[in-house]
Amino acid sequence: MELRVGDIAAALGAECAGNADLVLRGAAEPGNATPDDLAMAMDPKYADALGAGAARAAVLWQGADWRALGLEAAIFVGDARQAMAGITTEFAHPPALEPGIHSSAVIADDATLGEDIAIGPFVQIGPGAVIGAGARIMSHVSIGADARLGAGALLHSGVRIGARVRIGARFIAQPGAVIGADGFSFTRPEGGATPADTRKGAWTRIHSLGAVTIGDDVEIGANSCIDRGTIRDTVVGDGTKIDNLVQIGHNVRIGRDCLFCGMAASAGSAEIGDRVIFGGRAGVADNIKVGDDVVATGGAGILSNVPAGRVVAGTPAVRMDHHMDSYKALRRLPRLVAQVAELQKRVSKFGQTD
Repeated sequence: MELRVGDIAAALGAECAGNADLVLRGAAEPGNATPDDLAMAMDPKYADALGAGAARAAVLWQGADWRALGLEAAIFVGDARQAMAGITTEFAHPPALEPGIHSSAVIADDATLGEDIAIGPFVQIGPGAVIGAGARIMSHVSIGADARLGAGALLHSGVRIGARVRIGARFIAQPGAVIGADGFSFTRPEGGATPADTRKGAWTRIHSLGAVTIGDDVEIGANSCIDRGTIRDTVVGDGTKIDNLVQIGHNVRIGRDCLFCGMAASAGSAEIGDRVIFGGRAGVADNIKVGDDVVATGGAGILSNVPAGRVVAGTPAVRMDHHMDSYKALRRLPRLVAQVAELQKRVSKFGQTD
C-alpha cells in the first residue's frame, strides 16, 4: 500500500506542511519508523524519539516545528486518538479473501446470498439463512438455519452464528466468536437455581427458545459469546463494541454504543443502558439494571441496580468516590491496629502499683 502525505491529511481533514507528494507505505512509532513510514508523534513527548528513527514524515501536535524536527513533511492534528483511528483506517490491510464462493463451502439450497459477497473455504450456511450484500465470510464459519446477516458484514475464521440470529449491517466478528449458543439455565425439582443443599438431585435444563438480535455497526471480539434468550431474544444495540473473551448471558438487553472490555461479563436477564462502559473483568449479576452512561471500572462487580451516569468500582460495586474512601481506610488499618495495641498496653498498666 502506498499513500501520499497530502492524501492522508485530506482523509483526516487535517493541515499538511512540506512535501505533500511524499509517498508512504505504513505507520510506525517514532523511534522505529523507517523512511517509508509515517511516524505517529502527536504529543511533544515524542519529539526526542523522532530523532532515533528515520521518519521523513510525521503526524504532529498543533504548532510543532516540523523543520526543526528534521522532517520533510508533517500532518498536524488536535485529537490524537481520532487521528489514530483515521490513519489506521487508511493503512488497514483487508482480509485476504477472493470474491465469490469457494468450492468447499456448503450452502443450503434455500439460503439467500446478496450481491458482491465473498465466502471462504469450509463455510457452512444453513437452510433459510440470508446473507446481506457485500458480506465477507472467512474460512470455517458456520451460520445456522434462518439466521440473517446484514450488509457489509465481516466474519473472521471460526465464527459461529446460531439459528434464527438476527444481525444488522456492517457487523464484525473476530475469530472464534459464538453468537446464539444456548443460555446457561438450569433448575431442580425442589426449586431454586442455586440451592444451598447440593444433595437435592440432578439439574434440569431450561432450553433456550429465543435467539439473539444485534443492531448495526456492532463488533464482537475473539472468543466472545452471546447466548440466545430463553423465550425472548438477547439484544445488543447499535454501535456496541465487545472485546475478546466477553460473556453475554441469556435474555440480556444491551443498549446503543456500549463498550465491553476484555473478560467482562453480564449474567442472564441484566438490562444495560446506552453508552455504558465495562472495564476489563467487570461484571454484572443477573436481573440487575444498569442505567445509561454508567462506567464500571476494571474488575468491578455490580450486584445491585446502578442509576444513570454513575461511575462504580470494587466488588460489590459502589460509587467511585466511596470506593476510594474505603480503600484509603483499608490502607490505614495496620497503623490503626498498632495504635490500638499500644493503647491496650497502656490501659492494662493503668492502676498497677510498683
